[in-house]
Amino acid sequence: QVQLVESGGGLVQAGGSLRLSCAASGRTFSNYAMAWFRQAPGKEREFVAAVSWSGGSTVYADSVKGRFTVSRDNAKKMVYLQMNSLKPEDTAVYYCAADPFISDYSRQLYKYWGQGTQVTVSS
Repeated sequence: QVQLVESGGGLVQAGGSLRLSCAASGRTFSNYAMAWFRQAPGKEREFVAAVSWSGGSTVYADSVKGRFTVSRDNAKKMVYLQMNSLKPEDTAVYYCAADPFISDYSRQLYKYWGQGTQVTVSS
């Protein structure tokens, strides 16, 4: 069993930065691929970024490439999403997800999900 708790969301002006954190419980955290998804008002949840269990492989949605960076610290059981050059269209609830077996990181087939943290980017 894995529990995920996101933090770090808030209100920021366009062009600004935020760093989201996801704290995980469970002894086998280092075995899990981790991902970030987001859901804007009135829209479906979408993939943002993912990192492999070792941290050696990362995947990004085209909309955030070059602006967002996903990373993890297995010793601390933490996953991070550094978001730079934020745009109003990045406004959404951001969710952390985990799965030990997922192969397609961008699909919403992760077994464990956090409750989300709100990110609002003002223009």
